[in-house]
Amino acid sequence: MSAGWPRIPIKETYIGLYDGPHATPTPAVDGPVFLGIKNITEDGRLDLSEIRHIAEDDFPKWIRRVQPQPGDIVFTYEATLNRYALIPEGFRGCLGRRLALIRPNLDVVEPKFLYYSFFGEEWRETIARNTLVGSTVDRVPLTTFPEFPIAFPPLPTQRKIASILSAYDDLIENNTRRIAILEEMAQSLYREWFVHYRYPGHEHVPLVDSPIGPVPEGWEVRTIGEIADFISRGISPKYDATSDQLVINQRCIRDGKLSLDVARGHSSKVADDKYVRLGDVLINSTGVGTLGRVAQIYEHIRNCTTDSHVTIVRPSVRIDRDFFGLALMWRQPIFEALGVGATGQTELSRQRISEVDITVSPHDLQSQFGQMVSPQRRLAMQLQRQNAVLRAARDFLLPRLISGDVCVAKHSLA
Repeated sequence: MSAGWPRIPIKETYIGLYDGPHATPTPAVDGPVFLGIKNITEDGRLDLSEIRHIAEDDFPKWIRRVQPQPGDIVFTYEATLNRYALIPEGFRGCLGRRLALIRPNLDVVEPKFLYYSFFGEEWRETIARNTLVGSTVDRVPLTTFPEFPIAFPPLPTQRKIASILSAYDDLIENNTRRIAILEEMAQSLYREWFVHYRYPGHEHVPLVDSPIGPVPEGWEVRTIGEIADFISRGISPKYDATSDQLVINQRCIRDGKLSLDVARGHSSKVADDKYVRLGDVLINSTGVGTLGRVAQIYEHIRNCTTDSHVTIVRPSVRIDRDFFGLALMWRQPIFEALGVGATGQTELSRQRISEVDITVSPHDLQSQFGQMVSPQRRLAMQLQRQNAVLRAARDFLLPRLISGDVCVAKHSLA
């Protein structure tokens, strides 16, 4: 390496290597977390938005081998490889199938440096060389894992590198928390006004009977089909990595947000109305685990469509954009349920989407709502874009720092 750092067997950096159980516990409604591969993102985060729980009475059985603790590095060693995450403070759970963890030796290694090393080119090449290709899944043998070589600079250098990269991740995490707060504020206001009917002046408006129960006088119960100008699946694209035309797929929609980081280029012809527009709502309409997820287009995106697994729902010009988007996000559980039939199919048809009921208030109330939540949602979008810039900068620096190509000797931890 250009920095002249020695390589040592990775076993010299940790005090324990543990794999998860080779079975799956009985699901529970709540309780400790049973970590799965899906809970570890490609970019190294522990995503607990969708978790499997273990009953409290069963928990001791599943942590006999090891109980994850803050600072441990959990990783995938089978099926989906090269996913790593740090166990955070406050985590209570156990390893799931095809997961393992290492417990760093704090006397010789900075855990965050070790964690970041796993995203470096040299380590990825080591994993590629040692991967056992199976008939069904690939795996990294844990029996030989302890001997895998890893670059090992002095501890002060490790800490400086970890400090530089952590600064980016801390900013990203702070922005992510702010985004969650802004989104919750918008959702809470929607819930207060359009679900509980506690909107400004509600005291003077009586409730009247409707097909779905009492609603404020002057409000209407309409179907999505009646308040949308366009409902259609996207295209079956011909993928082209060099194209500036993007196609949004199921992976782009998560937690009520749209990410174009995993959108792909394509060279297919697209009808004009299937290009996504500001205000369009996108609904995942097929698949297991992603079915029914909702996100709204909240910025102008040129030359972008969706694939045939995602439905575009375009609001009528008579409907406020923010009201429409949050109304459909509120109905995500309904979309999820409608897409799963008695025969186990996981597909949400255009017809089923169009038949879902929406309680529609007078337009002036919708507009008042939009004026209140639009600044919050725009700020959330700005923070998302800022996070994308921060991730790009971190990802540019990481391999250079981990390889020693960028000298940190003159950098201070401050």
